[in-house]
Amino acid sequence: MQMQTDFLQEARRQAEICNACRYCEGYCSVFPALHAERAFSDGDLTQLANLCHNCRGCYYACQYTAPHEFDLNLPQALADVRQNSWEEMAFPRAAGKAFQKNGVLIAVATVIGFALLFWAARTLPSAGDEGFYAALSHNAMVAIFLPAFLFPLLSIAVSLRRYWRHIGAGPFRPAHLITAFRQAADMKNLKGGHGDGCNFEDEDRFTHARRAVHQAVMYGFLLCFASTSVATVMHYVFDMPAPYGLLSLPKLLGLSGGLLLVVGCAEMIRLKLQSDRSLGASAAFGGEVAFVGLLGFTGFSGLALYAFGQSTVMPTLLAIHLGAVLSFFLLTPFTKMAHGFYRLTALVAEAGRQK
Repeated sequence: MQMQTDFLQEARRQAEICNACRYCEGYCSVFPALHAERAFSDGDLTQLANLCHNCRGCYYACQYTAPHEFDLNLPQALADVRQNSWEEMAFPRAAGKAFQKNGVLIAVATVIGFALLFWAARTLPSAGDEGFYAALSHNAMVAIFLPAFLFPLLSIAVSLRRYWRHIGAGPFRPAHLITAFRQAADMKNLKGGHGDGCNFEDEDRFTHARRAVHQAVMYGFLLCFASTSVATVMHYVFDMPAPYGLLSLPKLLGLSGGLLLVVGCAEMIRLKLQSDRSLGASAAFGGEVAFVGLLGFTGFSGLALYAFGQSTVMPTLLAIHLGAVLSFFLLTPFTKMAHGFYRLTALVAEAGRQK
């Protein structure tokens, strides 16, 4: 709790200086929201932190960074508040804090643990099914993944309700959600203040690389989710169970989504390793890399399963892939995957405040 208070006090100090300066007014959504206030409550600072994309453009343009006596580092100040808010509002809170401290270890351990469970579950009867279901029955998969899918939804719903109350957002309006979705789909705030991109990796180099990899990861995940959803409809509505052919809609969506995920996650990790850690929440670096690595590995193991699904290694690959998928879903509320939900909620709240 003391650390949370320290982060908020430092963010408040810097926000007050930025509010007086206003040099960065057009850089991103943070500054119009910041300049609309005269005093900053804890909820205001949490909202500003979740509007921030940590592009770092304001830091490199600022005349008050170290060695100036003001020693401004707004990207880091907001990153610390943002990370701490995710931990405090996570449901359950202890799980959020644990992942941020031991993200890599937890991600690896859960994938291995669940993979071993799926490997052991091969002994369950599969009723003569084909393809992947010959290794693990369809009913067993549903029994395992349905609760694993519902738990993150419940957890995130509780977390976002806490966030909405904490920032003092007004009544929810569907029109605000539409505005937020448009901004999120375009990733407007990663274009930079002048549309030249952001200088996340290098002070003197503006690129759209970070925006591109974020879009690759987001749309890759959505395509993979669409693949599963289409396969579910085909199975239950049209009585067309798997396995599906290479040119079927589930396979086309899954392959394109998996490729985008793997490439996007690999490039995102590269950009993170190149960037200056002192401009972000350095204590959360391991947890961020663990999440991106887990998401990328989930996509990679799915592609490997597609490639070798007819070989003798299929049962092993299936166990590994399902272990990765199950780990990803169960850990979603406590990893940086949750930041997409918080960011969207922050955009919805901001759209309401601008009306």
